[in-house]
Amino acid sequence: MDVFPLPLARIGIIGGGQLGRMMAKAAKRLGCTCVVLDPTPGSPASQVAGHQILGDYHDPSKLRELAEICDVITFDIEDIDTETLAQLEQEGHRFHPSPRVLALIQDKLTQKQAFAAAGIPTAPFVELSEPSPEAFAAFGYPLVQKARRGGYDGRGVSIVKTPEDYDAHLPVPSLLERFVPAAKELAVVVARARDGECRCYPVVEMCFRSGENVLDLLLAPANIPSSVAEAAVDLAVRTVEMLDGVGIFGVELFLTETGELLVNEVAPRTHNSGHHTIEANVTDQFEQHLRAVVGLPLGVTDQLSPAAMINLLGAPGRRGRPIIKGMAEALAIPGVCLHLYGKATSAPFRKMGHVTVLDPDIETAKRKAERVRDLIEISAEDHP
Repeated sequence: MDVFPLPLARIGIIGGGQLGRMMAKAAKRLGCTCVVLDPTPGSPASQVAGHQILGDYHDPSKLRELAEICDVITFDIEDIDTETLAQLEQEGHRFHPSPRVLALIQDKLTQKQAFAAAGIPTAPFVELSEPSPEAFAAFGYPLVQKARRGGYDGRGVSIVKTPEDYDAHLPVPSLLERFVPAAKELAVVVARARDGECRCYPVVEMCFRSGENVLDLLLAPANIPSSVAEAAVDLAVRTVEMLDGVGIFGVELFLTETGELLVNEVAPRTHNSGHHTIEANVTDQFEQHLRAVVGLPLGVTDQLSPAAMINLLGAPGRRGRPIIKGMAEALAIPGVCLHLYGKATSAPFRKMGHVTVLDPDIETAKRKAERVRDLIEISAEDHP
């Protein structure tokens, strides 16, 4: 019989946003404690964890301070100084996923090159050291320009459909990618344990806000044939095994109009496409991630109920202390589960929370989620 002292582990989380917040909640259930590294006082994750190191993700001294008081370190953000992490790993500190995996993925060009080298299907792409109208024309329109570093939640991505749209380009080192007219955008959340075991959550369908490129509505499970779902899971597992990482990975896929599956991007962390698992699945993605990085057995991923999820974004044109409208009316709808992230300031299109709607019928769940989206508004008032 296994015997574990409590706390089971002290987990360092680099990044104090909503992913870290939900991870810290799961850690408490598993008998773990957490320390958060984040530059924002009272960050969402620290409100739950209770212990925060105030510092930047690129500050070697703060990263070392975190590593030296924790048993294992993980992260909820990708923009981290991986050179320092690699040095700390060499000294014996444990990171999951590894700094090598993080460094590969945080540069979108090296990520795509790794896909291509492993024979993983992805949209055609070329490196672009310096944008120019000539380079765009030579590659051919329509295209997607992606910044090599720093992009997330729609930032660092520009869809350029014609030469007249060139002014929307990003003036940074990037890559050009063929624009894929997708029939659906899918995601598979994959958990990989230290021993290489993989467990996947059912494939979900993602609908994005036009213009902001931020996930708006998620449907779980995706409305696709079982053969396509099986192929998507197989492709996602192959992608994560190629990376040889430990923890949760969000694998985003395009299902093309001709039925082909292409890997778009991989996130080496818990993912927006897995938030519904908190209510809808036996083991949610946050607990699963912690099981993997601590070395516990992976949990089953069976889905208990169809679910629809929406992100709650800050209202356009408003910055300041958050004000939520329509909350009571939304919570009166059966099956609605509200998650607010505890962010002190709202900003246009900033993720402030999410809502998961459970219903035995996925179309009913979708309609309820759309109703909630119409009801809830997170605006802002000026700080005093």
